[in-house]
Amino acid sequence: MSRRSLSTRESILTAAERLFAEHGITAVSHRQIGEAAGQGNNFAVGYHFGDRTALVRAILDRHAEPIERHRVRMIESIHGRGEVRDWIACLVRPLTEHLAELGSPTWFARFGAQVMTDPVLRRVVVDDAMSGVTIQRVVERLNHCLPALPVPVHLERGELARHLISHGCAERERALAEGTGRQDTWERTATGLIDAITGLWTAPVTPAGR
Repeated sequence: MSRRSLSTRESILTAAERLFAEHGITAVSHRQIGEAAGQGNNFAVGYHFGDRTALVRAILDRHAEPIERHRVRMIESIHGRGEVRDWIACLVRPLTEHLAELGSPTWFARFGAQVMTDPVLRRVVVDDAMSGVTIQRVVERLNHCLPALPVPVHLERGELARHLISHGCAERERALAEGTGRQDTWERTATGLIDAITGLWTAPVTPAGR
């Protein structure tokens, strides 16, 4: 791929991530993305990425490597002996550390939250994410720490945890972009999310019928 083509792809990805984050996945057309990316050709987005799902996946792939690098480092530091909170941190901190490294403004957290509201893309993204070796390792160890938790409750709390991470980071990113709310660091945001999700995972289970 030529340098010019790579530059065009990067411009499109940056524009698409921002527009999707600000307006929603279905509210933005390929033409609008192309214009925001400085492309005079209305078919540039389709030429480089095909359909909307492929474009969303390309944006996610763009951020996947640095997030994965943080997660690998955290898993290695635990040496397999972690407790519930340690493994939950492996779900939260790779994203918040990546967002902190990007500086401000960023759009990736809000983009991710928008994707999670789309029923088709959400399933694609969750399936892709859960197929990763490191995520599977974290989930396996988290389940090992909570052997008495019924499988349906595991699944339900995992879903709730994903929403807390996604929307919690999106709200923090929005506050940073707008200059509103508390000026917490990403480190403090991560700690708050880990506290909340640890409480979620370790909460007692109400017996059926009560």
